[in-house]
Amino acid sequence: PPLIHLYTRIMATRSARVPKTRESENPADPLHYVKRLESRNTGNISLVVIHCTELPDLAMARVYGEREHHPETQTGNSGHFYIDRDGSIEQWVPLERIAHHVRGFNPQSIGIELVNTGRYPDWFNAAHQQMSEPYPGLQIKALTALIKQFQHQLPGLERIAGHEDLDTGLVPSQDDPLTMIRRKVDPGPLFPWTQLMTEITLQRVTENDRENKENLCLLRLQPGEESGL
Repeated sequence: PPLIHLYTRIMATRSARVPKTRESENPADPLHYVKRLESRNTGNISLVVIHCTELPDLAMARVYGEREHHPETQTGNSGHFYIDRDGSIEQWVPLERIAHHVRGFNPQSIGIELVNTGRYPDWFNAAHQQMSEPYPGLQIKALTALIKQFQHQLPGLERIAGHEDLDTGLVPSQDDPLTMIRRKVDPGPLFPWTQLMTEITLQRVTENDRENKENLCLLRLQPGEESGL
């Protein structure tokens, strides 16, 4: 059965916390602009990218996901799936659509967002770069089950990476512009990679993994087409 039916859980208590949008009545509904996202053949999906929301809760993540950041297409930045701390999963973008979640690797990847505070609310302050919230067991269990389902349904799926492993760009910090900091540090040092990799058969790509990185460069977008969280 389609993944959206297996894994989407609509939480009634969240509906009241998330502002209604033009086409979305429940937080687990697809984002209002999904039909404007570029379509793709799911047989070409080869990469899973793990993110964390760096926001307090799923409701705020939904607000950010609904925002349109790309005027030319009237679309925004989001993952395909969101996993809350209690292990509940919501699908906001169908797999047959390209979500904007990681610069340069969107066409062949799936974005999975884990609800986690991260560096919120001072993402780009040099003095506030430590990730301190652990990932609950229920959340990791749900992530593992979701990835295993992908492995069964997507024959081209081969690799997995963290957002920080693919987007290694630097930006000036807001509190000290002379200090450069990483744009993306998620899912961060508290993410249990060792535990996850014992449960799945995908090949992990790291920032320092030259061979896999070179292979992934074949998936990159053309210059000027970079978009993502």
